[in-house]
Amino acid sequence: MLEAFNAGFETLALWFSDSAHWVLFMTGFLSATLLPGGSEAGLIATLSLEQYSVLTLITVATLGNTLGGLTNYGIGLWLPNRTQSEKHGHKAIQWLSKYGHWSLFFSWLPIIGDPLCLAAGWLRMRFLPCLCLVFIGKALRYSLLAAIYFGFF
Repeated sequence: MLEAFNAGFETLALWFSDSAHWVLFMTGFLSATLLPGGSEAGLIATLSLEQYSVLTLITVATLGNTLGGLTNYGIGLWLPNRTQSEKHGHKAIQWLSKYGHWSLFFSWLPIIGDPLCLAAGWLRMRFLPCLCLVFIGKALRYSLLAAIYFGFF
């Protein structure tokens, strides 16, 4: 069983090592965690190669960025539980307390986006609505960025 897993992982790693998909995915992932980074430049650079479909690149960037945001959500779950009745604190907690899950649609925003996902986990918000809204927000951001790159706006 372990040999089959290793063979499959090696095949996947070889496929990713020969393409920009891996770099785009990791750039998206790391920029969505609390680490600094900008995945937008990675998407533009990969689009400029003109080797891959736009839909594939948007999907890879969105998946990486969403998984990075969900990593923040998971880290928030590890933090001691707080009630939503707390009035003072970080702006992300105030947004989540006021607007609920809908705040996570803006998890793509610089500075506030990463703490939004972290705070959602910390406040023990339901996972599925968090996943959906983070994914949709990030997908729309990358789609808009690609549209701007190709001159649709």
